[in-house]
Amino acid sequence: MAQQVQGVIARAKGEPVRIETITVPDPGPGEAVVKVQACGVCHTDLHYREGGINDDFPFLLGHEAAGVVESVGDGVTEVAPGDYVILNWRAVCGQCRACLRGRPQYCFDTHNAKQKMTLADGTELSPALGIGAFAEKTLVAAGQCTKVDPAASPAAAGLLGCGVMAGIGAAINTGEVGRGDSVAVIGCGGVGNAAVVGARLAGAAKIIAVDIDDKKLETAKGLGATHTVNSRSADPVEAIRELTGGNGADVVIEAVGRPETYEQAFYARDLAGTVVLVGVPTPEMKIELPLLDVFGRGGALKSSWYGDCLPSRDFPMLIDLYQQGRLDLDAFVTETIALEDVEKAFERMHHGDVLRSVVIF
Repeated sequence: MAQQVQGVIARAKGEPVRIETITVPDPGPGEAVVKVQACGVCHTDLHYREGGINDDFPFLLGHEAAGVVESVGDGVTEVAPGDYVILNWRAVCGQCRACLRGRPQYCFDTHNAKQKMTLADGTELSPALGIGAFAEKTLVAAGQCTKVDPAASPAAAGLLGCGVMAGIGAAINTGEVGRGDSVAVIGCGGVGNAAVVGARLAGAAKIIAVDIDDKKLETAKGLGATHTVNSRSADPVEAIRELTGGNGADVVIEAVGRPETYEQAFYARDLAGTVVLVGVPTPEMKIELPLLDVFGRGGALKSSWYGDCLPSRDFPMLIDLYQQGRLDLDAFVTETIALEDVEKAFERMHHGDVLRSVVIF
């Protein structure tokens, strides 16, 4: 029987979000209903509200979540009622050319629940990244649920559902940071600081954090950065080269998503080094680089989508590290808030004084 719960809705571009009653249908074949326990407030949710993703309003926001499976539909074998799960927005199909080549992290046919959640009047909702977890319960494809150790804090575990996984994965999966490498991270918000953590986990010898905000740089230092550069007062390319013997870093992770910072990343890497773009640009942004420089410097220019993660592989592994005290996910939780405080959390993002506000249910 369909259920009615409270959720955070963005009805129109730029309008403040509001809490409304939504209808969550019973799960159909391949679907699951999840009782949400915690959901992080991510910049992507703000992009949805601002119309920066698409214009399929109204949106049910929230996607960086952990909770407990309440019910499942026919044919579901991955999870069962009572399982503690982290939600992900890339349920792999297992049948596309990437999956069949043994590269499911690049699945070209990821999917979401087929049924729609609705407003009380029947208006269909577009769930953020196919999840919609700023709600007491949400309907997802069962493949979007990854079972993890239930002892892990929901506020911390849910962050692997997007930003923290994107940053850690940019370093470990996409950048393939190795023991003894030098790494520079440009942009030290939630994703950038997660990249700092990923570089540390991978055994990088030198981790250089770059930002224009000293508070963010101090946070990066606490999470494992060995050096910091305030790019308001210093040329980041020259600073990174100076800190790496004049050569540039082995891996430079750009976590801002702007042409000027990408160019800095390109020139701040060593010859044959790697640039990883994990910051999300807007559609109108363009970059121009001398093709001879692209050719002459060698190496690799990569983009990292969701940290090139495979949730079934990476989420349990990272939760294990968290439980062992080797990955401080709690450090990313700046504050816990109620559902009605999401709009205020968006305002706090503009001031840059939070890594993550997390809604607790």
